[in-house]
Amino acid sequence: MAAIGSELENKMSIEQAVEVLKTEAEEILRLAERIDDNFSRMVDMIYRSKGCVVISGIGKSGIVGRKIVATLNSTGTNAIFLHPVEAMHGDLGIVRKEDVFLALSNSGETEELNMLIPSIRKKGCPVIALTGNTGSTLARLSDVVVDVGVEKEACPLGLAPTSSTTALLAMGDALAVVLIHKKDFKTGDFKKNHPGGNLGQRLSGSVSRIMLTGEIVPAVPEGASLRETIQVVDQKRLGVALIVTPSQILTGILTDGDIRHFIASGKPMEGSVNTDVMTKNPRTIESGRPVYEALNLMEKFQITVLPVVDKKGRISGVLHLHDILGKGTLKFNGH
Repeated sequence: MAAIGSELENKMSIEQAVEVLKTEAEEILRLAERIDDNFSRMVDMIYRSKGCVVISGIGKSGIVGRKIVATLNSTGTNAIFLHPVEAMHGDLGIVRKEDVFLALSNSGETEELNMLIPSIRKKGCPVIALTGNTGSTLARLSDVVVDVGVEKEACPLGLAPTSSTTALLAMGDALAVVLIHKKDFKTGDFKKNHPGGNLGQRLSGSVSRIMLTGEIVPAVPEGASLRETIQVVDQKRLGVALIVTPSQILTGILTDGDIRHFIASGKPMEGSVNTDVMTKNPRTIESGRPVYEALNLMEKFQITVLPVVDKKGRISGVLHLHDILGKGTLKFNGH
């Protein structure tokens, strides 16, 4: 009897698995029937962009977003992931007007993501929404809306994102593959973007090879007025100011997020200095360390700009995530 019960359980498990796969496959086929000019507009917008694709989402959509980023990067389209919450606390500095912002949300009502859109627009960035709700707040805030909605989740309770995340992932793959054709991306190009090619060489090389140096570095003297420091943040366009002593020893960092928090606190700008607002003892790296170590630090602590110092803590340069990922051509010492 036990053997018969086990056999029935196995048969039921297989049937349930088949049902999940069929449900998700059917939803992708429905998605294919709804692709329209909005998809073409998205492709054209990204193809013509001189920047990179900044992808953002929360929860399961964020996880799928990171996978889409990886696929785009490996197939010739520069992409980065931006967490909506971290963006509002300093990481917004990574976004530039040349970029294209791709927002992922099945409901289109993800509050943290929607709150970010006005700030993205101020950067001059076009916004594309991949959403399952074309009548949502996100859809209304976006320039282009691509429908990734599904009729049925594979989850029997209809609660866990299953078909919806599969549909979103499939649409990301469709975008990457269409861009491969549009850019005439070859097998040789693909190899260059993987370990052993340009990306592998970049990550295994030293930080000194790609860090920004000289006048590009947003160094500001300790004790300078907050207004003065903000001007440097704006001029250097890296989203941060590095606070240094007269001997160029780094004592702190001041980010876009720090500035916003200070303004929100209601404290007066006049009479305030950068040491009142800066984050002390920021994460740093030495110029001789490998780039992959810097990338690991940035990912672990969710930062986009990393000061480069010597053994005595003096500023040598600054490293931006864009330069690690190879935006544009490989840079040597900021040139």
